[in-house]
Amino acid sequence: MTVQTPTDPGAPRLVAVELEQTAPRWLRHAAGVSWRLLVVVAAVALVFWATSRVQLVFIAVFLALVITSVLRPMVEALNKVMPRGLATLLALLSGVTVLVGMVTYVVYSIANEWNALTVQFGDGVQRIIDWLESDAVPFTVTNEQIAEWIANLQTWLTDNAGHLAGQAANTAGSAVEVGIALSLAVFMTVFFLARGPHMWTWFLNQLPSRFRDSTRNAAGVGWYTFSGYARGTVIIASIDGVLAYILLEIIGVPLAAPLAVLVFIGAFIPLIGAPLAMVIAMIVALAALGPIQAAIVGIGIALIGQLEGHILQPLIMGKQVSLHPVIVAVSVTAGTLVAGILGAVVVVPLVSVAWAVFSKMRTLDPPMGAEVAAEEPDDPVSEPDGPSAEPPQGATDADVTS
Repeated sequence: MTVQTPTDPGAPRLVAVELEQTAPRWLRHAAGVSWRLLVVVAAVALVFWATSRVQLVFIAVFLALVITSVLRPMVEALNKVMPRGLATLLALLSGVTVLVGMVTYVVYSIANEWNALTVQFGDGVQRIIDWLESDAVPFTVTNEQIAEWIANLQTWLTDNAGHLAGQAANTAGSAVEVGIALSLAVFMTVFFLARGPHMWTWFLNQLPSRFRDSTRNAAGVGWYTFSGYARGTVIIASIDGVLAYILLEIIGVPLAAPLAVLVFIGAFIPLIGAPLAMVIAMIVALAALGPIQAAIVGIGIALIGQLEGHILQPLIMGKQVSLHPVIVAVSVTAGTLVAGILGAVVVVPLVSVAWAVFSKMRTLDPPMGAEVAAEEPDDPVSEPDGPSAEPPQGATDADVTS
């Protein structure tokens, strides 16, 4: 430490202190970044924990936002010729009518084709057994082995009857929770559609004025991304379902309508939904028609998936959801590990919204061109410049320590 006294006795004494740093600069910077990252991770973990405690409410709010984003264009169009309350009621009735009609058609198709399907399925299973017993496959499966497998399955069902009954009871409880979540979602959707702008204005008025503009901008781009993802997914899933239904009807696969609905539902689960629906459709086609038709079904649904990924998504969603496929894959995997199928469904729109808000609020430096990034430095092994012996311009004697 160096103490310097000015020549004027009446002037205040200037003291320059140089503290000894016991850690290198890179370690101090790394420590500063590390504890900030720990705070962020703790905040994110707290959000996940709080969400898990009110999972039913989270599902209801998410469904309400999805339904609102899908029905809002219809409400806005109807609101031009009628009051907004009546427009909301008509839009909700239209959505419920489409959903109930689709479910009714699926149930009617299953009931109407059940007897014929039972015969076809039995014949198909026998045809598969005959094929396995033939010389067309590199391994041999005998009737004794199949009988042994069936006996093992029956034994397993008998031994695990209590566990299966408990699972059935849990499923019944889950069905009740699903009904509660849907009721709450519809209730919130009514207010979001009818009074959404007024509710949003009231929320902004509760914030300090200096935060309102930034909050409105961030929420605007977040809602633009979320609504675009929700509407685009519904449209793409509908197109996938219609194309799958046409394909299955042409091939003659039983239960084409329920399988098409399964393809429609699978479109809402990124990466894993479409392959799962394809496998189930192939199994039905294999049992009812044979391996050739099953292969055609698999190829056809795979082509529908390629059409979705390369044409429908860029055309319908555009730049509203711009995530790299690697980010989507990692996000879906993480969401599945954390919250199962629910996590796989909600993680992509949430990550899309978070990235859109971050991109809107951040400040970017001028971009670096590809030529500059690929350019090699002239002297890559140059030593960094050492500290200058001269004091910086404008420094006083009190700034320089001895």
